[in-house]
Amino acid sequence: MARIAVVLSGCGYLDGAEIHESVITLLALDQAGAEVACFAPDKPQLDVVDHRTGTAVSGEGRNVLAEAARIARGEIRDVALAKADDYDGVILPGGFGAAKNLSSFATQGADCAVDAGVEKLLRDIHEAGKPVGLICIAPAIGARLFPDVELTIGSDPDTAGALEQMGAHHKNCPVEGYVCDEKAKVVSCPAYMLGPGIKDVAVGIEGLVQEVLRLA
Repeated sequence: MARIAVVLSGCGYLDGAEIHESVITLLALDQAGAEVACFAPDKPQLDVVDHRTGTAVSGEGRNVLAEAARIARGEIRDVALAKADDYDGVILPGGFGAAKNLSSFATQGADCAVDAGVEKLLRDIHEAGKPVGLICIAPAIGARLFPDVELTIGSDPDTAGALEQMGAHHKNCPVEGYVCDEKAKVVSCPAYMLGPGIKDVAVGIEGLVQEVLRLA
């Protein structure tokens, strides 16, 4: 039975983890018989967004780990405590939290940094020859950490350009597809970078999960 770490970035696509992407990932892993452990950084979110209006809420703060616990039904730990030796692979769902809380891609683009705990886990997993799955905007983190990796965020030219500026090789991909860099053991898919709905993004995410498990 494969053991897969899933790193969440909060709860809600505008300031945390994309809920559909996260749940589809967890469901696909469970249906495949994998053992799953959820993680998130224990730190404040970059911002809090009212998902009814799409605007930031002034003066309100939330914790990434506490918010991600909503998706994980409380079964979650600080990513800084995760040990690569305990897992056969790792998957990061998207949502703007991946670009705001797991990294600074939302504010710094190609000059971004990655959260220290997330970086350590992904580097250790990668260096151990285990697979990394990156969904939606999360491939930006892969572009920062893994030189020369082949990735996709779908087809947005500006975002693809930022990934290539960081040294990645971007490949256009439809929502139902995924890109697998066999050598690097990095799998990515566009999900809600393209949409348009949950049934559409599910196909690509389910394919990504199967590839991660194949490589594990």
